[in-house]
Amino acid sequence: MSDAPDIRSLDSGNQLDAVLALPDHLWDALWRVDSAALEPWESSGLVVCGVGGSAIGGDLAAAAIGDRLSLPLTTVRGYGLPAWTPPDRTVLCSSYSGGTEETLACYEAAEALGARRVVASTGGKLAEAARGDGVAVVGLPAALPSPRAAVGYMFTVAVEVAALCGAAVPIRTEIDSSAAHLDAQRDSLAERAAAIAAELDGLVPVVYGGGLTAPVAYRWKCELNENAKMPAFSNEVPELDHNEIVGWEATAEGARFGAVFLEDSGQHPRERERFELTASLIADRAGAVVRIETEGDSATERLLWAVMLGDLVSLNVAARRGVDPTPIELIERLKDQLGRP
Repeated sequence: MSDAPDIRSLDSGNQLDAVLALPDHLWDALWRVDSAALEPWESSGLVVCGVGGSAIGGDLAAAAIGDRLSLPLTTVRGYGLPAWTPPDRTVLCSSYSGGTEETLACYEAAEALGARRVVASTGGKLAEAARGDGVAVVGLPAALPSPRAAVGYMFTVAVEVAALCGAAVPIRTEIDSSAAHLDAQRDSLAERAAAIAAELDGLVPVVYGGGLTAPVAYRWKCELNENAKMPAFSNEVPELDHNEIVGWEATAEGARFGAVFLEDSGQHPRERERFELTASLIADRAGAVVRIETEGDSATERLLWAVMLGDLVSLNVAARRGVDPTPIELIERLKDQLGRP
């Protein structure tokens, strides 16, 4: 394969343009929340319901807000709400397509509970039901190539709804500054992503995060799965140091795994030390060890910087593998066999 693969020659859905537009998505998302004309309300916390690219916004929002959360912010990936969910909890149902069966089930479960609901979607059955029920809908742009390309929207809506329902302080200014930061870093992020993809060429990526970067590591893993059509895995510090690190002993010969460490200045000092030691201990057993320090002035800037970098890495890996990042054939076949709603 070429040392400098042409992403656009394989990118039938223009995924690259969507990733590079993340700063614009963040600004547009703030406008779309404003357009929904939501007024603040009281609740006991926020549950974000969704799967795949529509769910990651909740995880990223909780990480960015961090200890500024005053009430629980949880993500549900499934067909119903936890049995302990109180009726005064706000439920954000996020489905880019509006037809995700798990999210539709959660929407109905929230109705039965009597919880306040908010919907983020392009349309479909979810938005139709919400408008019929008088539930607020934050409309998303339908022109994106895939739900995973809507990460900036899903993140912003989750953060804004968390503030509106009293679960967290507003961080709107951080989102705005993050968009400006990413806008200025587009070229350098693209260059960095190409270099990382070269280091991971021919390897199965294992992405490690901790604290702020734990959900980012999972985002990297999912983007590599969907865009590069390959196995990829993620875990977080300190948990992985109590189990997974031992698994690297089996890769001493013919190592085909590459480890990526997503490090952040805001991590606990002992977590930082664990990153250093873990990377050192597995260095001679991994096909590559890539250490990345997030960049940005705020937690939100650093988190979104790492998200955009990971999305670009996945597209570069896809190009090196000679695959189109847009189609997700096995997911579509699974949906067909399950019976599309």
